[in-house]
Amino acid sequence: MLTERTEIPPWLRPVTDNPAAVNEAVLNRGGDRARWAAAFRAKRAAAVLVLFGGTFEAAADHPGGLPADADVLLTERAPTMRTHSGQIAFPGGGRDPGDDYPVGTALREAREETGLSADGVRVLASLPMFPVPSGFEVTPVLGHWFAPSDVGVVNAETSRVMRTNLRELLDPANRFQVSRSIMGATAYKGPAFLYDGLLVWGFTGGLLAAISEAAGWDLPWDTADVRPLEQMIAETGGRQVSGFGDPDGGSAHG
Repeated sequence: MLTERTEIPPWLRPVTDNPAAVNEAVLNRGGDRARWAAAFRAKRAAAVLVLFGGTFEAAADHPGGLPADADVLLTERAPTMRTHSGQIAFPGGGRDPGDDYPVGTALREAREETGLSADGVRVLASLPMFPVPSGFEVTPVLGHWFAPSDVGVVNAETSRVMRTNLRELLDPANRFQVSRSIMGATAYKGPAFLYDGLLVWGFTGGLLAAISEAAGWDLPWDTADVRPLEQMIAETGGRQVSGFGDPDGGSAHG
């Protein structure tokens, strides 16, 4: 059962009031992502947990009321993973038989990947499904971490688990776009973040950017700063694999 609006932090209500706006913002970004993503036939349903921590009350000193302690739970996929290795992602994965999909899938996967206790999580909303290149249709489940539990690396799928401060991540100095061309055409262009040595892009970067925009958290940033994806991966240590050209991959993250 989803949370009553009065129990949703005011700084998250613009997103939960109109979840479709986030979906449209992601699919309508540069690189004709809607057509590109739709070209990959979805084989399986998946869900990710977009879990925000932070004070309930809105802050008066930041756009959209984003509190100084607001953060988001992210993972770094292990370099040994067959697809999307090394990428920064929300906890999540494919739907299993018996899951109360999508909420049950998102919470189960978050527990398996980070050790999260669902007792301290209020589920706020589910966004519309997104197709991703690995052949999944992914439903993002938004939550507020009102009573955070200890989290960390608990299985071989993840090499790092982090609570990332949103004000710092969204700092305009950390924002740009990445692009990837195939045969002279732009196959992908989308928002990215470089923070704490981590490159956040793809489905995760695009969804975070769309949520920030919808919630009104954005500070002006240079959207004309477009950098080659492979170059940025190399500059951040080369741990990530872009995932392009692998429609048969087994990851729900893209």
